[in-house]
Amino acid sequence: MKEDFRDRIKNLARLLYKSRYLVVFTGAGISTESGLPDFRGPDGVWTRKDKGLPPKPMAKSWEEIEPNSGHLAVLELYKIGKLKFLISQNVDNLHLKSGIPNQLLAELHGNRAKFRCTRCEKTIDRSARQKVCDCGGALVSTVVDFGQPLPQRDLDLAFEHSRKCDLFIVLGSSLVVTPAAEMPVEALRSGAKLIIVNKGETPLDRFASLRFHEKIGEVFPEAVEELKKFMGTQVT
Repeated sequence: MKEDFRDRIKNLARLLYKSRYLVVFTGAGISTESGLPDFRGPDGVWTRKDKGLPPKPMAKSWEEIEPNSGHLAVLELYKIGKLKFLISQNVDNLHLKSGIPNQLLAELHGNRAKFRCTRCEKTIDRSARQKVCDCGGALVSTVVDFGQPLPQRDLDLAFEHSRKCDLFIVLGSSLVVTPAAEMPVEALRSGAKLIIVNKGETPLDRFASLRFHEKIGEVFPEAVEELKKFMGTQVT
C-alpha cells in the first residue's frame, strides 16, 4: 500500500512536469487542515445541518486561521512557474493570504474578507473599514448565498482556463455543487487529464487519471517537492 502511494506521488509529479497549462481547483477539503470544517464530510457543515445539528464550533476565529501545507504547495507551483490558474469554491481568503496573486484566482463563491461595490464592482478589503466605495457606491459582502448568482468575472475566467488546461487538479471538493462542478468536466472535454485528491467519493472519480483518498497535506506538498527534484534532474 505504501509502495502504491509512492508510485502515485511520482506519477503525479511526472504529470505536473509534463503539463504546459495547469489549473488547480480547490474546495473546502483543502482548508480542513487549517481548522475549518468541510461541507459534506461526516461532520461537515451541510451534513450536520441535514441532521438538525448546529455548526461545529471553530477552535480559532476566522482571522487566526492560517494557510496550511496544501495552500503553500499550490503557492509553490505558482512560484516555480507551473500554475496557470487557480479556481476556488472557498470564501476563507486563505489562498490570497498564502501569497497567490489576485489576478491568478477565481473565487466562485466570494471571499469573506472582502466587500464589493454595487456600482463599479470594485472589491475592497474589509480591514480597510470603508463605509462606501470611492465612487460613492454601496459596499456589500462578496460571499455568495444560496440562490444568488456567482460573480460573472470569476465564473467566466474559471470556464476559460478550464477549457485551456491540459492538467486539471481537484483538491478537496466533492464536485457536486454546480456550476463549479462543471469546471473539471469542461477540462475533460477539452482533452485535459484529471487528478482528484479528496477523502470522499466524487461523481468524476472514474474519469481521473490519478485518484488520492489521502489527506491533501500528505499528498500535494510531497508531489510538488518530487516535481522540483524531477525538474532539477531534467536540466541540461
